[in-house]
Order: sequence, then structure tokens, then C-alpha cells
Amino acid sequence: RDLTWLSSQCLSSIISMLNTHMHSLGQMTDLIFAERELVQSLKEYIEAEELKLEAVKSWADKLDLLTRASTSDPEGFLAHPVNAYKLMKRLNTEWSELESLVLQDPSDGFISNMSVHRQYFPDEEDEKGAAKALLRLQDTYKLDSESFSKGKLPGVRYNAELTVDDCFDMGKLAYNENDYYHSVLWMQQALRQMDSGEDAKTLKADILDYLSYSVYQMGDLPRAIELTRRLVAIDPSHQRAGTNLRYFERLLSKELRDLGRSQQEPADERPIQLDTYERPKDYLPEREVYEALCRGEGVKMTPKRLSRLFCRYQDGNRNPRLLLKPMKEEDEWDSPHIVRFLEALSDEEIEKIKELAKPNLARATVRDPNTGVLTVAHYRVSKSAWLEGEDDPVIARVNQRIEDVTGLSVNTAELLQVANYGVGGQYEPHYDFSRKDEPDAFKSLGTGNRVATFLNYMSDVEAGGATVFPDFGAAIWPRKGTAVFWYNLFKSGEGDYRTRHAACPVLVGSKWVSNKWIHERGQEFRRPCGLTEVD
Repeated sequence: RDLTWLSSQCLSSIISMLNTHMHSLGQMTDLIFAERELVQSLKEYIEAEELKLEAVKSWADKLDLLTRASTSDPEGFLAHPVNAYKLMKRLNTEWSELESLVLQDPSDGFISNMSVHRQYFPDEEDEKGAAKALLRLQDTYKLDSESFSKGKLPGVRYNAELTVDDCFDMGKLAYNENDYYHSVLWMQQALRQMDSGEDAKTLKADILDYLSYSVYQMGDLPRAIELTRRLVAIDPSHQRAGTNLRYFERLLSKELRDLGRSQQEPADERPIQLDTYERPKDYLPEREVYEALCRGEGVKMTPKRLSRLFCRYQDGNRNPRLLLKPMKEEDEWDSPHIVRFLEALSDEEIEKIKELAKPNLARATVRDPNTGVLTVAHYRVSKSAWLEGEDDPVIARVNQRIEDVTGLSVNTAELLQVANYGVGGQYEPHYDFSRKDEPDAFKSLGTGNRVATFLNYMSDVEAGGATVFPDFGAAIWPRKGTAVFWYNLFKSGEGDYRTRHAACPVLVGSKWVSNKWIHERGQEFRRPCGLTEVD
């Protein structure tokens, strides 16, 4: 009940009674009991306020410890994907719950502060995006839910764990996306942690409800029946459980009859893990190869191929700017030829580029092959900004260095694109050049196709974040201050389809890169045409 309203109503009644029955002793005795009731309601109001303040204080103390750690090293703290997800969840969900609690007796200072900052808070889509990033990392790096939940990730500096409620929310998000594979994994983890004695707001019946139906969707009827029976046992009046159980049992009986069997085998008692069910196929044909390369598996670097890789000093064909200090160059792959330049950027230049880019970072876009229009896409998750040579002398110097070391003109190149890949940030396999089925991709630039890619790594990455080439099995790992370079087109102008590549999801850390895409126009005398299609 609203104790504030009750108190005011009681007080109004007393005042009314005093005004109308001032001299009636009988009525005055009623006032004694009314006052006692008013005092009791006042005590209840105080107790409710104290409980509310205690809850707020407990929450503030917990967050105080957390924010001390997070603000001392923001990038290091957010390098752990669970910390990033839980930050999104707190700001989108839990702070709103606290706001509702405080609003029961409005605090002008808090609400005013809340209103100022709310415009910068992540919304529901941001929270969902962070959760999907965790699912992406789980798939790519084959992380079982239990290890992920306990924060057992390579290279982490801050421990972060997922609670029963966090796991349930992850499973529910997957369920609502019809992603029953991940729903099973995370509902199972929520149930495992609850059964081990962990406290939670989530009800076990709710976990079993989602889990049993998701297991059914994965085609495991015996286990779906076993889980639904557990649900009925703890909540016999559950709205769907009884109906689902009868439906599952009829389906299983029909399957057994069709197989000519009369008795079902007992449900598998093993916990549901990554390998329990087959992960559904998706739109990406090289998904398994791509993810294996991201994990450092399947790299096809044979001894013979390794013998063809060398390192050298690159002076840009005796370029005056490189004579006294030539660039160190290493071969990363022989065919197609991919090289890495060492000391391509200094720490000071990297910090300046990041400083210039940060105010303009926005969700990275891709060019729609049908319309040529730039748009966001689920397969490219990063934030980027574009910098011109006129923005700062550092950008002009970097552009000049790229021209000197590659021997290609950057006058017709695209602006320097700075990209930041945070938790789960990735760019799935793609081509940098336009294919024959998208002839208008770079038409508006008037500079021809992307002949080459120059990629600067501006940070080390604790885990994940490799640049991989699924076609021939190369994996190139980020090393701060280095850059990699390759040609996207043969000398004939035909696209080299072997250069399809991807930016693997960042597992732990924050990946900063800057790209320079060099175009065909202006290279006529710097890279003459070849006589055959694949020169």
C-alpha cells in the first residue's frame, strides 16, 4: 500500500474529526486509536524507507567497488567481453530498476542526474547486441558455457562471472531469436548454477520451461520429456507444462511405432555441452574454416612454403625518405603475396590517430552490392571514422609513408579509415574489391577498383582478432605498430578471389586498426598492366 497516501488520509480524518466533534469524548477516544494506527503506519513507512535505502546503499557499495576497478583501467576492464556485456545490462536494465525504486519517493538530485545521463545510456538493442557478441565468441572460439560463465578466458586481467540470472537472460535472448541451439546451452548453464546452490531471482520453473522446449526444437524428444517432467514435478499447475508433456509423449510414441519399437531409451543424463547438439548451418559457406583459422587451427604453412618467406629492408626503390631509415619488411605469405611492415607507426602517431578518430566513431558500414548504398550489417561489427590528410600533419605523414613504401599513389586512395573492434567485434569473410556483379560499387569515387589494401595494426589484442584468409589458410595476428599489405587485383585488373578475408571476433581486448584502400587510377605507370589474366 502507499504509506504516504495512508498517512495523509489518516491525518485528514483526524483533523476532520477534531473539527466536527471537538467536545465528544466518545469520538475523542476514537482519535486515540486513529492516532495509534497513524503511528503504526508511520513506522511502516519509515521501515519501508529504511529497507529501500538499505537496498540502494547495498547496490551503491557494490557498484562503488566495481567502478573503482573499471575507471582505473577502462580499456583493460572492458577488454573482458563479460564485463562489456554486464555494463550494457546494468545501464539498460538494472539502473532503470533502481530509478523506479527511488521514484517511489522522488529524489530531485538523483532524477535530474539520471535525466542528464540517460540519453547516453545503451538501449535494449545495445544490450541484445552485447549478448549476441558473447554467443559469437562462444561459437568462434569453442567456449563451453561453464568456462565462459566463470570468466575463464585467455589473457584476461579482470575476473568477471555470469550469474544464474545473466545466463537465463542470455538463453532467453537466443530463444526469442529462434536460436534454440544457444538457448539450450545457456538455459542448461543457468540450471547447472542454480542446482549448485547459487541464489537467483529467476525461477527454476522458468528455466525448465525454456530449456525443455528448446531441447525439443533441437530434436531431442527423450530429454525434452525428462525436463518437462521435472517442470511438472515442481510446478504441477504450470500453464504449458502438462500440455507440452502429453504432446511430446505422443510424438515419441509415434516415432517408436514408426521404428517398430515399443520402449524408449532413457534420456541422456550427460550435461548438455557444446558438442551435444550439432550447431545449425548458416549463410556463410566457409564458416567452419573461418572460425578454425580464428582459433589458430588449420593454418596451411608447409615447410616448403615457409622456405619461400624472407625479411628485408624496404627503401621504396631508393626513395629519399627511406634511404636513411628503410622500412623493415617480412613476408607473411608467398602467393598471394602478403607482407608485414614493422615499425610502420610510432606509439605517438597511434595515440594521435585514435584521438582524432574517437569523436567521430560510428557503426561501420558496408556497401550494398545491389544498390551501392552504404549500410550497417550484422556481419560487420565495429565502429569507424574517416580521417583526411588535412585533419592533422600526422595523417598526412602516414599517407605519405604508405605511398613511399608501396610505391603506389595515394592521391586517388580512400581516406584513412580508423576502426575499433570491441567485444565480439568482427568482419566476416569479404572481398575488398568490387566484383563483376557489382560494377557500380565505387562508381561515385571515379577512381576505379580497390587495387590494394594497407592495414595498420594500432593495438595488440590479448586474444582473438586475427586477420584470416579462408581460401588458402593464412592467419595474421595483430601486432601494434606493424602493417600488412596485399594486392586485391592482378596486374590485368581482374580480381584476385583468393584475397577474401575476415577480421576474427575480438575475444579479449580492444582492436584498433587503420585501413588505406588504394585505387586503380594513378597507378598506370607505377604498376603497369600484365599481359595475362593472372599476372
